[in-house]
Amino acid sequence: MALARQDYIAPWWTYWLHNFPHLNLNFQPVDNTFRPEEWSYQQSLIFLACVAAVGLGFSLVVLAVYLSCLCCCRKEEEEETKRPDSCCVTWAAVITGLVICSAVGVGFYGNSETNDGVYQLTYSLYNANQTVSGIDNLVSDSLNSMQVGLEEHLARLDEIFSTRGDYGQTLRFMRQMADNIIQQLITLPNISKAKVDLATVAEQTAFVEYYRWLTYLLLLILDLVICLAACAGLAKQSRWLLILIMVFGVLTLILSWVSLGAGTATAVGTSDFCVSPDKFIVNNTREFLSADIAHYYLYCTQSLSNPFQQSLTTFQRSLTTMQIQVQGLLQFSLSIFPTAERDLLGIQRLLNSTEFNLHQLTALLDCRSLHKDYLDALLGVCYDGVEGLLYLCLFSLLTASAFCAMLCAVPRAWTLIASRERDYDDIDEEDPFNPQARRMAYNPNRSHIHSFCSYSSSLGSQTSLHPPPPATSSATTSEYMNQSMLFGGNPRYENVPLIGRGSPPPSFYPQTFKNIFSQYEDHLPIYD
Repeated sequence: MALARQDYIAPWWTYWLHNFPHLNLNFQPVDNTFRPEEWSYQQSLIFLACVAAVGLGFSLVVLAVYLSCLCCCRKEEEEETKRPDSCCVTWAAVITGLVICSAVGVGFYGNSETNDGVYQLTYSLYNANQTVSGIDNLVSDSLNSMQVGLEEHLARLDEIFSTRGDYGQTLRFMRQMADNIIQQLITLPNISKAKVDLATVAEQTAFVEYYRWLTYLLLLILDLVICLAACAGLAKQSRWLLILIMVFGVLTLILSWVSLGAGTATAVGTSDFCVSPDKFIVNNTREFLSADIAHYYLYCTQSLSNPFQQSLTTFQRSLTTMQIQVQGLLQFSLSIFPTAERDLLGIQRLLNSTEFNLHQLTALLDCRSLHKDYLDALLGVCYDGVEGLLYLCLFSLLTASAFCAMLCAVPRAWTLIASRERDYDDIDEEDPFNPQARRMAYNPNRSHIHSFCSYSSSLGSQTSLHPPPPATSSATTSEYMNQSMLFGGNPRYENVPLIGRGSPPPSFYPQTFKNIFSQYEDHLPIYD
């Protein structure tokens, strides 16, 4: 039936998903016709969701085995190895980050496409429900006018025209025309059930779609946050961030597989509907719509005649005949029965409003309006909706793979951070080439480091043990004076070794050099 459609052609991905193996929980093949009310078909969709559950279990088992091997079978690193190779961790982090970012982009696109398709479906359902509600209201109003309003006016006119048999016959003829109109309105299909179904489907679909869209949005944001936290944890070498990444990574892995199963089952079920939507609608509207009426709205071609045309024509002719009769009574009976004018004018107004309802009903019963809404709904679900679900399934698969790789790389990053901390603790603080040791040596807050002033005061006891030699000769006195001037005039530094002073050699000033040269001025050669 779907192949005969000229205005709707199911996309190729719906046929691809429709050909997925449909198996029940007993691994027996099931017909892939869209039958959501049957338990066997529901089992086929549950089976597809269980396949994703198997993938989740396999991923968790692989992670458990990997972590067990990493904890139990890891060899001790050699003592001379100062920095373990971090190339694998770096590349794993880079590739995982790129895959997660790509998956999040695909997820945002798929979530938007699915939301657009479902919005188009609900919008079309609301429009169709408005059309069906208008038809139901017009039919109800016309029936009420013919059965209640017209009968009241005719009953009063019977009393007024009781003495005139010809006028009474005209009133009976008008009742006959009103019965014809009522009969034609009753033969119209009772579409109140269709109105209730469309409203219910639209409301439930909008409700489910809102929470589906919100759930995927939160999942996408969670993936981005975990990816950023992983980058920050590796950059700052924070173990707490790595622990949080492990916890939320496992949670996100579970959610990814769950969303993959739910998305796959929903996509396959929707594709089963999109392959043959006409057949499903005809079977589900059989209670209140005949097959020819359903085909008229589903296909809406020129070769199909309007199934309501005969009823509408009879309605129009009966209404026109009644208007002619009322016009004649207004022309000839008011001169004899002036009290009949009020009821005759009331009947005329009622017939005019009924004729207006007839024109509106004719327009609403035309197939073009409902057929357009039907096509819009199909295009929204089968094109944008199913395509978006496929992108969401791809997002879930990429995310699950990326987080498996991330969870495998986090323990290695933990080991790398621990190794670097151990190597940092093994640094010799007494090593003079260690920058940290040099900082500690020049730290003024340490108690065993003395300032220059403390050396000046403490060395007094050492110099007191070595007094200046007695002045036995002028040469000795001159040597002693030279040493005194060399050490800045402070005799306490004369006999103190330079290594034990803890301070740099004294500075030389111009006056010092002048005093030294004055001692040897007499021995210098004189050149003419």
